[in-house]
Amino acid sequence: MLLCIDCGNTNTVFSLWDGQEFLCTFRTSTEWQRTADQYFVWWSTLLTHKGIKAHVDEVIISSTVPRVVFNLRVMADRYFNTRPLVVGKSDCLLPQPPRVDEGTQVGPDRLVNTAGAHDRHGGNLVVVDFGTATTFDVVADDGAYVGGVIAPGVNLSLEALHQAAAALPHVDVTKPQAVIGTNTVACMQSGVFWGYVGLVNGITERIKGEYDRPMKVVGTGGLAPLFSSGYALFDVIEDDLTMHGLTVIHAFNKDNEK
Repeated sequence: MLLCIDCGNTNTVFSLWDGQEFLCTFRTSTEWQRTADQYFVWWSTLLTHKGIKAHVDEVIISSTVPRVVFNLRVMADRYFNTRPLVVGKSDCLLPQPPRVDEGTQVGPDRLVNTAGAHDRHGGNLVVVDFGTATTFDVVADDGAYVGGVIAPGVNLSLEALHQAAAALPHVDVTKPQAVIGTNTVACMQSGVFWGYVGLVNGITERIKGEYDRPMKVVGTGGLAPLFSSGYALFDVIEDDLTMHGLTVIHAFNKDNEK
């Protein structure tokens, strides 16, 4: 079986792929100090709790936190006796290489989302991912990543607002009942919710205008359904796009071994 690992700035996700479907998905906070042994104990304990018996013989990793990759590599070698594929490394092939400025390093998460989105929806896409940062990835007709936009993430913006203004509290991200808030929390929730609806809508419309051809907008990340409830931002929402992209890249590399 294939173990897919997506390590983001905030959370790390492990998903087990049997070739047809994901059997389970577990999430933990991203901490570069966590050792290979700690990762395995956490993983194996959750598998046991779920009653899943699995023989992992292949691993693929996407990580935006380089310091974490070493211990994930050690875990794959020590406990699964396999050398993992790491997206962004020279030995990990992509279905289509990115077409960006020479010397530019594209985040592995964006490459994985591009591969997953193109596999499911073809080309000419805008992929909007609500993570630690809110990213917009433009996918060409042939599946290549050709550029995008990076904006502050929703929770990052809320945290910055709280830290910079001592009188403002922590608030949950939710759709407010009205645009005009009548208390501090409601005002903050309205500003964040409708502010990001406007940001996503405005940027995607500008991308479409600059790209100058019909494009489908794909939303992903935990907050995508929430923001889509306030405005028709996306043509489709994919809750497992990153993990699907990892299986696509893994399969492409396996096919090119033959």
